[in-house]
Amino acid sequence: MVGTAASFAEHHGLWSDDQARLAREIEGRAASGEFDVLRLSFADQHGLLRGKTLIAGDGLRLGNGCTLTTTLLLKDTSHRTIYPVWQAGDQLAGGRMTGGGDFVLIPDPSTFRLLPWADGNGWVLCDIYYTDGTPVPFSTRQILRKQMARLEDRGQRLVTGLEVEFHVFHQLEPALAPQDATHPGAVPEVELVAQGYQYLTETRYDEVEEIMDLLRQNIEGIGLPLRSMEVEFGPSQFEFTFHAGDALESADNMVLFRSAVKQVCQRHGLHATFMCRPHLPNVFSSGWHLHQSVQDVKSGTNIFVGQDGDLLSADARHYVGGLLKHARAASLFTTPTINGYKRYRPRTLAPDRAVWGRDNRGSMVRVCGQPGDAATRIENRIGEPAANPYLYAASQIICGLDGIDNTVDPGPPADDPYDAEAEALPASLMEAVSALRGSDLFAAEMGAEFVDYMCTLKEAEISRFLTETTDWEMREYFQIY
Repeated sequence: MVGTAASFAEHHGLWSDDQARLAREIEGRAASGEFDVLRLSFADQHGLLRGKTLIAGDGLRLGNGCTLTTTLLLKDTSHRTIYPVWQAGDQLAGGRMTGGGDFVLIPDPSTFRLLPWADGNGWVLCDIYYTDGTPVPFSTRQILRKQMARLEDRGQRLVTGLEVEFHVFHQLEPALAPQDATHPGAVPEVELVAQGYQYLTETRYDEVEEIMDLLRQNIEGIGLPLRSMEVEFGPSQFEFTFHAGDALESADNMVLFRSAVKQVCQRHGLHATFMCRPHLPNVFSSGWHLHQSVQDVKSGTNIFVGQDGDLLSADARHYVGGLLKHARAASLFTTPTINGYKRYRPRTLAPDRAVWGRDNRGSMVRVCGQPGDAATRIENRIGEPAANPYLYAASQIICGLDGIDNTVDPGPPADDPYDAEAEALPASLMEAVSALRGSDLFAAEMGAEFVDYMCTLKEAEISRFLTETTDWEMREYFQIY
């Protein structure tokens, strides 16, 4: 890692002047002993953080990053490598994955922070490159950047706010016996931290206040723009919201938030999960609602604001039209797990079809605001909290801009979204894969190879699921046949 030559980032021109300045500051802080180790992390295809830890000190050069095996980019959610990397002729990425060679993690110095729950630990998000300095085409952070650039070319930016539901349980048994080390591993045994159902009551909040405050202190400690905390309706279910920022900032915040919550809880005998619908008695589904508006960069104005008594501007209506038109194809990015589709049920405050409404929490897209309100925004309620934030946000730009460019009419707002005549959302991940494979829009904007790559990963997940015997099958067939 030490040398007098230009670093990898400098040699390939991967940093802006501001990033280079920040990198030098971080290296100085490392040399002074402010932190002992630096965790380098990147968000993989599933939005999970992976990486390595470097020893800090005089020898730390951020611009050289570190190398990882390309097989990390080829794994499904069980962490199995599902592409044939050992055989010649693999043409994924032009054959650059064959043999499990290296790619390079290069830190984005603007994301550096110290971890309040892990003394002496620094943490930084990274971008990924091949060893010749070219960007890895499967970088989901880079895919979001490309879509943001399309807005920038129009003098605009996407502003997003996070509203995230999740569960926290007491961990009774961590499932660390050798026989529990299956692939994937056995789940821990847990119990509730609160019984739920008393939605937004002070009694329930106070019951879990110590956990809430533990999370608040650590989340604020890494600089995330926390806005509010609440106990959700379901047992052991929480909701945190964050102040709005640009799409990349919000996506970075989401991956850091999920990882921080899980790490902090683990250290205090708790288990946090962003799984949509845990298979536990009486536990409710969790959603991730993405608030969004488009801002004119030069003037700072919100182009979604309606005028002359209109709830939304024409561009905003067409943006909504694009979200609805392509909702099925985008579902793999907003709801990427088999489990997440169990949330799409009528009259459950989750959507089941592609409709929009005025301040209606049963619709897929809820419009928040009034005519002329500068804070007007839309809330897409389709997502699950396990979604890759970069792909979720990128999918919104792709669909929304297609709606604007083609003046897609979203139709009238739905007063009863669960009875509206509208296209149903996919009932399963299998349907979502099929919809995405049939989408010319996503193939054009994300690249046909990337779409095929994501669908292939998800098809491997589906295949494993279909080969498993479930409790439902035992109850349904074991006695009657």
